[in-house]
Amino acid sequence: MVTLGFALLLAAGFFVAKICQRFHLPSVTGYILAGVLIGPTGFNVINSQSIGSDLDHFTSIALMLISFGIGEHLELKKLHDQIRTVVWIAACEAIGAFVFVFAAVFLCIHFTGIAVDGWQLHNYIALSLLLAAVGLATAPAATLLVVREVKASGPFTASLLAIVAIDNGLAIMMFGFVVAFVQQITGQSGDAFYFVFLNGFINIGKSLLLGIFTGLTLDIALRNLKSKEEMMTGGLALLLLCSELATYLNLSSLLAGIAAGFILVNRAERDVRIFRALNSFEPPIYVLFFTLAGTHLDIRALGAAGILGGIYFLARITGKISGVALGARIAGAPQVVGRYLGMGLVPQAGVAIGLIFLIAGDPALSEYSAMITPVVLAGVFLSELLGPSTARFALNQAREAHALTEEKEKKGNGQITEEDDLHLRSAAGVELVPWTWKQLSPQIPSNGVVVFGAAHPATVGGLARFATIFAHHLRCLPMAVRIVEPGADIPPALFHKELKEVSSMGYPMVSEVLPDHSVASGLVAAVEYNSAKMVVLGYPLPGSGSGFEEVLGAVADNVACPVIVVRFFGLLHTERILIPVVSLADLEEVYPVVTALDCIGEHQMQLLYLFSSDAADTVLAAKEEELNKWIAEQKQKVDLSVKILATDARVEAVQKEAENYGLVVMGATRTKAIKKFFFGSLAETVAKKLQKSMLIVYMPVEEE
Repeated sequence: MVTLGFALLLAAGFFVAKICQRFHLPSVTGYILAGVLIGPTGFNVINSQSIGSDLDHFTSIALMLISFGIGEHLELKKLHDQIRTVVWIAACEAIGAFVFVFAAVFLCIHFTGIAVDGWQLHNYIALSLLLAAVGLATAPAATLLVVREVKASGPFTASLLAIVAIDNGLAIMMFGFVVAFVQQITGQSGDAFYFVFLNGFINIGKSLLLGIFTGLTLDIALRNLKSKEEMMTGGLALLLLCSELATYLNLSSLLAGIAAGFILVNRAERDVRIFRALNSFEPPIYVLFFTLAGTHLDIRALGAAGILGGIYFLARITGKISGVALGARIAGAPQVVGRYLGMGLVPQAGVAIGLIFLIAGDPALSEYSAMITPVVLAGVFLSELLGPSTARFALNQAREAHALTEEKEKKGNGQITEEDDLHLRSAAGVELVPWTWKQLSPQIPSNGVVVFGAAHPATVGGLARFATIFAHHLRCLPMAVRIVEPGADIPPALFHKELKEVSSMGYPMVSEVLPDHSVASGLVAAVEYNSAKMVVLGYPLPGSGSGFEEVLGAVADNVACPVIVVRFFGLLHTERILIPVVSLADLEEVYPVVTALDCIGEHQMQLLYLFSSDAADTVLAAKEEELNKWIAEQKQKVDLSVKILATDARVEAVQKEAENYGLVVMGATRTKAIKKFFFGSLAETVAKKLQKSMLIVYMPVEEE
């Protein structure tokens, strides 16, 4: 059941996060929403009865990684100019949150008439003070994940993360102070006021010392670890040991993790490779952490908290935002800091929940737990849903969300948006520039025909052009074929656009209309009857009909000549051509097409050989030499430059390399349907994603 829960949390978190990204919401919001949907509030798939506490250990792992990551951002050299700002803002926003929550809760109780049997004024004051102390805490996890997602960096980001780290130390310290004070005013037996307060300082000091020791140990270990794998394993082991030791000693693992990261990043050597190594391990842990956190958020807590829950939530964020504005003004910080940094402090979760558990577990305070728990959980629910978006907004307004800025700049510099992509793939987006190469001279008598099936008016001109180029190379004539239903009326100007294009290139055109219920069988019949040397087909445009895969499969399986599929995208350019291959056999298949294109004028052609990323440099060099030798041995010479690219993701590699080319030519070996189902087709996958015009070559399979 644990494995199933693990899978459901990952899948749900990932899926809902992708939906949220479509609406420009942070991924962490999607993770939390996913948890709400599959938790007790939603479909109740993940709950305490089904998995118990079996997944809770992922929470401690995630919190240690999160706190360690925050420590990385507390580099003194970078914070030097913001120290005054950080101190003043941290103090003011903590006081602001405490005062606002205390006053708002106490006044709400007074004016709404909320009453508990047997309670007196000092009990309501105690309740308000405890809620105010819990209100100081901020959730570092959501803020840090948003910072990483938008690649934020700069003085605003550094100040925000420093204040988040300080916030939780202040919350733990203030909570100890408030507990001691509450015990005194309520007359509960317990330790002396000064002892409880002092004990809080001591525990914070112990937590920081544990973190400092862990950071120094990591620094020593890093000197003897070379590979990324070793750093990830050794670093994770030490950090988790620190987390478990903090839990065993009743210390704060959050503060210990922050201290460990702080020590490591501020050492003279500043070896931060372990942060990068752990980054590759963190994503699934974060998805589990936030999705699991979402399963603990119960909408029913909003109703149970009543108006007091809403007052607590609004008072807390108002106090923090107002406190930040006041602290920024006192410190003379930039206006953007005072205006927006408070929005990054909205999230609240782990520390606050831990504090209400302490209240419930303390016999002297347990009577307040029944009211505090639903109120704080309501605030956590609202702040965790809204907090990531407000943090993202704040970073964007500070102009330090570099991922968002890069995205806007790319779109402004010609990057194709999703709307543009759909347009350029559609009939309205396909364009064909007039033929500007020299006139081609046909061979008479011809050596046969190159058949092209043209049905869509947006692509017939382009198909006619490619068919004519290939026909010229093969000393044939282009032949336009239309398949119509038997008995259907044939328009008088059926081949007008095709004929106009072919004539502009200096060639005559042959045409044929075949009555057949099946497009595939009609094309096969035309190819066989006319002994065609090649078939050129057009990849379907969006919304232009279905069944292309069946037609292509039937034609490719039943003709003995090459089949070329043209996928149009926007304005057709053929001056710069990219030829991605994964083997010498691939190159042999596409080379005749490459030579045909090269015959009509000057081109810049790049052969991109995709190799596995773990290949040695000597292997890559040997492969490049082999390819250059093969090209030099060909009878038909093509000025083809060779580039060897080691990659872990072929499709992404082709997409990136193709940015500077107008046409991509790839081979797609004819395979049986079952083999294609299991192993796929690189060319066909690229065709669906690439934002360039493509030629996909299906060469005939030689019979054994």
